Amino acid sequence: MKNTIILCGAAVSVLSVFSLLFPRPPSRKSFVRSERQAELHREILESRRDLLLFLSSLLEGSGADELLLPGDIMGRTGTLLGCEDLTYVTGLQYVGSGFTKLVHKGTLRNGKEIALKSVHNEGNDVTRCVRRYGDPAGCRSLATYKLHKEVTLLRTLRHPGVITLHGHCYENSLAPNFRVTAMLELGSPLEMIQLLQTPWEKRFKICLELVNLLHYLANSPMGSIALLDFQPRQFVLVDENLKVTDIDDATMEELECNTDKDCTLEFPSRTFAVRCSRAGRCTGINEKRNLFNAYRFFFTYLLPHAAPPALQPLLLDIMNATGDLSYGINETLEAFQNVLKLYKSGMNHQRRLLYLKDYMLIEGYRLNETNDDFRCWPSYNHRGCALSVHNSEEAAEFCSKNPNCHHFVIGHQRTWTGRLMATFTSSAHKLIPDANSRVYMKKPSNLKK
Repeated sequence: MKNTIILCGAAVSVLSVFSLLFPRPPSRKSFVRSERQAELHREILESRRDLLLFLSSLLEGSGADELLLPGDIMGRTGTLLGCEDLTYVTGLQYVGSGFTKLVHKGTLRNGKEIALKSVHNEGNDVTRCVRRYGDPAGCRSLATYKLHKEVTLLRTLRHPGVITLHGHCYENSLAPNFRVTAMLELGSPLEMIQLLQTPWEKRFKICLELVNLLHYLANSPMGSIALLDFQPRQFVLVDENLKVTDIDDATMEELECNTDKDCTLEFPSRTFAVRCSRAGRCTGINEKRNLFNAYRFFFTYLLPHAAPPALQPLLLDIMNATGDLSYGINETLEAFQNVLKLYKSGMNHQRRLLYLKDYMLIEGYRLNETNDDFRCWPSYNHRGCALSVHNSEEAAEFCSKNPNCHHFVIGHQRTWTGRLMATFTSSAHKLIPDANSRVYMKKPSNLKK
């Protein structure tokens, strides 16, 4: 009972806050009597209504207890950054922009860098609106609804794969570009071309993190959430971890239907049939939309290329099952976890020392391998050859199968899966004392001249 009273009070308070943040548009009498301005007026009213309904549904749903009181949403309790913190941000630099929003980065008083997301007044959404309606202020107001919906979602969704919201500010006295601002953790854009040049283990990590995120979205406190604008550009890397950062086009609603024909899920290359439930909803369509987009934008490019041979049959199964949506997100997550388990195990690598016996071991040293002429691809070091290995035998096998490889070094560094990092070289280098490293050198009788 107590929780119900608190949530009801929070609902009334939050809705009151939104009424202050987004006051009702001017009455029709204040509009020039033109069809275009009346249409803009209707769009603003519709966006405002949708935002309030969206917030009401959050408070009424199972995720209501995840929402904080309105003061915290606005950054007044110290938990979140607020407008005062925004005024002290220095070193503003442009990061990027989209149809609706503009992103800068800046530095807080404590030296921490954050991303600042605001309405893009020169973006396609606003400029098209201005051309159509001739009302810059009204068009900016319309665009702010998308940003505030995103802020609300970011405040509600709690998952490592969702960008962290540090704060939010709504202040009319600020410059037009910053009147509505979301303050987020700073990430780097996801560059698919660069990712294709990284080791398979890194690419698999990104795909696994994406699957974990989609599993959360399919089972979120607010219901199944679909990312309608699902593109690599909606994601960033924060400390090499994948996070979705652009979710203003997310939807919790699954399509209403009368028959299965109303539940067709269409993509440029494929069309899928989803069943219409007795409740009159295309149940599962959001999950399927996310999963197929993950397949066509991520798995297709990042999973198969240069994968370990022992894993390729499992990866092919994942590709086929997600490509035709015979897997749901639960089955997909389980399949990824099986791949990870096998990869960590060493993939049944030979326990007998077939290759390591051909190497001399020098404990407590590493090599000064700077600018070595031995290259491999893909490599953790683009100026040399650095790979992850299960053990020294796997490293010896790789070096033995490459005639130009004469030495390799294994230190204390490990990858996210726990595999060892090994550096391979071809030339003789100076030995440098290092208690955490060991050098393996091909025995003279095994050097190919």
